[in-house]
Amino acid sequence: MRFALPLLLATVSTAACTPTLEAQAPAAAQAERLVAPILTTPDAVDSATFARPQVARVTHVDLDLALDFERKRVAGTATLDVLARADAGEIVLDSNGLVIDRVTDGQGRALAFEVGDRVEGKGEPVTVSLRTDEGQARQVVIHYAANPQANALQWLAPEQTAGGEHPFLFSQGQAILNRSWIPTQDSPGIRQTWRARITAPEPLDVVMSGVAQGEPEALGNGRRAFTFLMDKPVPPYLIAIAAGDIDFRAIGPRTGVWAEPEVLDRAHHEVADTEDMVEAAEELYGPYRWGRYDMIVLPPAFPYGGMENPVMTFLTPTFIAGDRSLTGLVAHELAHSWSGNLVTNAVWGDGWLNEGVTSYFENRIVEAIYGEKRARQEVALDYMAILDTLEEVGRDAPGTALHHPEGTDSAGSAIVYNKGAAFLRTLEREVGRERFDAWLRQWFDNHAFQPATSNMIYEDMRTNLARNAAEAERLMLREWIFEPGLPANVAKPDPAAFAAVDAASAAYAGQATIPAAATWRGWTSAERQRFLRQVPRDRTAQQLAALDRQLGLAATGNNEELFLWLDLALANRYAPAVPQAESFLAEVGRAKFVRPLFVTLMGEGDWGQAIARRIYAETRPGYHAVTRGSVDRVLGWEE
Repeated sequence: MRFALPLLLATVSTAACTPTLEAQAPAAAQAERLVAPILTTPDAVDSATFARPQVARVTHVDLDLALDFERKRVAGTATLDVLARADAGEIVLDSNGLVIDRVTDGQGRALAFEVGDRVEGKGEPVTVSLRTDEGQARQVVIHYAANPQANALQWLAPEQTAGGEHPFLFSQGQAILNRSWIPTQDSPGIRQTWRARITAPEPLDVVMSGVAQGEPEALGNGRRAFTFLMDKPVPPYLIAIAAGDIDFRAIGPRTGVWAEPEVLDRAHHEVADTEDMVEAAEELYGPYRWGRYDMIVLPPAFPYGGMENPVMTFLTPTFIAGDRSLTGLVAHELAHSWSGNLVTNAVWGDGWLNEGVTSYFENRIVEAIYGEKRARQEVALDYMAILDTLEEVGRDAPGTALHHPEGTDSAGSAIVYNKGAAFLRTLEREVGRERFDAWLRQWFDNHAFQPATSNMIYEDMRTNLARNAAEAERLMLREWIFEPGLPANVAKPDPAAFAAVDAASAAYAGQATIPAAATWRGWTSAERQRFLRQVPRDRTAQQLAALDRQLGLAATGNNEELFLWLDLALANRYAPAVPQAESFLAEVGRAKFVRPLFVTLMGEGDWGQAIARRIYAETRPGYHAVTRGSVDRVLGWEE
């Protein structure tokens, strides 16, 4: 059940199950801002936050911070607007290593606060008194600094950048990392508007996931101030920052790309279809509601393929292949502007509401821009990944359900992303594309700028998609969302999508016939990836050398294909691939590539483990905390 907060501008249920919160922020400020609801049903309670938003919640964050690259330090103030029940005496915030100097109200009067005991993987609660001589505090001002080891922030030395002259900083907040540099209620279900003023040394530029307000302000001390505004309520993990020697180039009237000067030409060429993608997305599911859609291509230490930060998508350079064959990544992050950013999972156990819906939407954009053949092939690759995961963990494993209740972890991205997309693709087939699209568009419209749960979309499907209870039963909605495995009505990919490639794979597996070089070059990237995934895992050095010689695998500029080659080579202890793998792991921080290669090496006995530990000792300091954490577990690494 949801309840409406004062000044809520979105249409939500007004049935309350807790005492009503009272507006504490200044009336003028509140009137200008959209305030999102807090969901109060048990399945919407986020165990990853210390906050108690039903008692007191943050609605707006105002940051005034200075970047210190020498000390690797972010410091300043965070001013929080609060909504609280009349009887609320305190508000609980999330922190992970923040160094808090003092806390005041909006008039500068000291507020008592306490930093609680640390909980592993969650951080520590910060409990702030709201009591003043005049009643409850209207605002809470945190004077603080982030720890230099804040796990959301990646500080890069000049030599870790393409230019090699200036340092670089970027953040990665999902899922609960932003509490290491922003003191707020760090939960996807507690949406907040925000504003930020950031000072940085010249000549660095700063970008954030908000709209820039005017030109940078010269401060006269070798520093400049940059101001940003996000006037739509967003989950806190979407507050993001990057700073470095970066330039901008427009793509269309509302799209453009930032990158280091040395990378900008290649980056701009790769994302040249973005404006067309935005138009295609709008044609499918309604207007783009965030104003601009810009991107920044970050240094290769970025741990993900992309991050859908509003108005400023963060991208890895590893998707730059020169032929736009990997730009499904751009379509994916753009689609998040509807699924994830517009309508957000209230708890992380419902992450498929972001990633699964987005993966389906991504494929529709790819189909509109690049054609049905490419879209069908990418669907087939995704389906193959689902089957591989089910084979690995078991079809009845609890983690293969889309909804993951407390204590159940997902079996991996093939479930959250690919099974979620397969679910929607199945619904599309069953009810027809026109009816399905109308339903999904109303879902975005009716829940815009609000959190959601699996139960909510399940009931919405029963009410607004299925014509009656019998059809809802036939669609197997409950089985798809709440039960493990792959339901019997799954829409399987077109068996002809890879007919030529599968024939070539069979010829290689049976007669060791390697595709002709011209044939290989004529295939799409999806076709080449399909072939490499089907190469028999047990290969001799001579067989691997022949493959590389014929297909030019080690020389490819496509990192998805290079990764598959290196993984195959290392799994067979192919010594000529080790130097290239070492170079690749030193240059690329994307967890999707880094972790599996270390897993492969660690599975190759003393030979592989010695290589893995040697390489990791050198590369670990350059990885983001997300990548470090995942590889630390693989190697059993301790500081």
